[in-house]
Amino acid sequence: MKRILLKLSGEALADDKKKYNDDVINDIACQVKDLISKGYQIGIVIGGGNYWRGRTSENIDRPKADQIGMLATVMNCIYVSEMFRSNGLKTEIYTPFVCSTFTKLFSKDEAVKSLSKGKVVFFAGGTGHPYFSTDTGVLLRAIEVDADGIYLAKAIDGVYDSDPKTNPDAVKYDEISIDEVIAKNLQVVDMTASILARDNKMPMWVFYLPEKNSILNAVSGNFNGTKVTV
Repeated sequence: MKRILLKLSGEALADDKKKYNDDVINDIACQVKDLISKGYQIGIVIGGGNYWRGRTSENIDRPKADQIGMLATVMNCIYVSEMFRSNGLKTEIYTPFVCSTFTKLFSKDEAVKSLSKGKVVFFAGGTGHPYFSTDTGVLLRAIEVDADGIYLAKAIDGVYDSDPKTNPDAVKYDEISIDEVIAKNLQVVDMTASILARDNKMPMWVFYLPEKNSILNAVSGNFNGTKVTV
């Protein structure tokens, strides 16, 4: 596997006091740099939850709330991209809508060209449309650039049959098919994204981001997370 997409939550980048935890971001950059040196091509999608979770707001029209969320992901990608650059990595940011000179307008050919040059490619702005999450965005971009798989960095160490926070007897899966994920509504990613993964045979790996060298371990297969097969 050489071309992969990494999905990070916005909350994973933050700490209790600030929107960004530079130590966490620098650690991610170091792991990505290691993968790039080994010949991997890396695309990254980042959520916007450290800034905005518009779905919980009842006072704003849903399309407008989602647009705010898209802009939050752009801000996250710009910040993390610059942190990556300070670690010696080359980056590009693509959005599905024009963002002045802040980003480049997404094109599959241009994105693949950047990946092939060893640049870390950030896919910001989701799908560019309301009612679609960054889960759907990462599946869409992975399919478009012919990625070999998606790595979902989460605050939980894999996929469980129920919420381990509320059920101490929750059972963790080492491996599970996307069909079973959909049938049991396990919410690895949202349902739209799950169906995209199934229909386009896009495997996913779910792992616990705070674990030491979690990204490197997940990509090498030496991890304690869950593989979602297709």
